[in-house]
Amino acid sequence: MNRRKIAVIFCIICMFTAGCGAKTEQTEMQNGSYTAQMKEYSHGWREYVTISVKNGEIVSTEYNAENASGFIKSWDNLYMNNMKPVTGTYPNEYTRYYAAQLTGQTEAPEIEALSGASSSGGNFEKLSRAVVNQAIKGDSSVVLVEGN
Repeated sequence: MNRRKIAVIFCIICMFTAGCGAKTEQTEMQNGSYTAQMKEYSHGWREYVTISVKNGEIVSTEYNAENASGFIKSWDNLYMNNMKPVTGTYPNEYTRYYAAQLTGQTEAPEIEALSGASSSGGNFEKLSRAVVNQAIKGDSSVVLVEGN
């Protein structure tokens, strides 16, 4: 009879501890590559962020925009020559500035906006949160993010 009581108590303890461990929520990013992109094109460009995660930390970040044919905004010298005199910055500069704020992080940080590229900074912040959430889930599908 004592063995039976011990076995029942042991089973109850096992059920309790198994149930407690099942409800933990994943908060660390999973190793892999993840992408978030804006759902719509804006002025002919669709911004995106791609990160690579290793050991729960973002080891590389690519932030850019592409047009419908796949041409990358930061490669567009004409765009740069037109934008820099007006805003004081240009895509190849501000995309690297924003990407540097995400690289090395273990979560999506608050982004410090760059004068002349604050709209892109807002989009980058939205994309960063979305891509980090994908990395936490370990979901490598491209997530689409709504604009303003």
